[in-house]
Amino acid sequence: MSTNSPTDAQIFAARLTPHRSLNPRQFHILLAAFCAIIFATGLPFVILGAWPVAGFMGLDVALVYFAFRASFRSARAYEDVRVTPLELTLAKVSARGARREWRFSPGFVRLEKDEHEEYGVQRLAFVSKGRRVEVAGFLGPDAKADLARDLTRALNEARRGPRWE
Repeated sequence: MSTNSPTDAQIFAARLTPHRSLNPRQFHILLAAFCAIIFATGLPFVILGAWPVAGFMGLDVALVYFAFRASFRSARAYEDVRVTPLELTLAKVSARGARREWRFSPGFVRLEKDEHEEYGVQRLAFVSKGRRVEVAGFLGPDAKADLARDLTRALNEARRGPRWE
């Protein structure tokens, strides 16, 4: 099969990743500032002989560190969506690297959108032949609405079939 075949033409492709408000560098700056504040507020307790208070304050630093570490680890998860004239592929990769993949025919798949009047798009799912697979669960309502618009266009184009020019 030729790699330039119209049936292999990519109509839409996206890698969806969870949003994180801090990058690693910003996290280190935040943690350093937090440590400085904890040190400055804990030092008087140590001087007054109430050193266990400083230990508990250090525990706060450890908890913040491990919470952010878990957040960054979960950010390694992603979803790949790809639409060609003959196939829609959804691949979900967990933070641990476990991969699950679904394949649909663009002609028989429907993009189901749950939309709340006040809060926007709450859920997106591909539905085909009794199967329902949620997509972009970690995105916010605005990003889901943009994705739904782009996927709808791509599926409509795929349903027209490959272009043999």
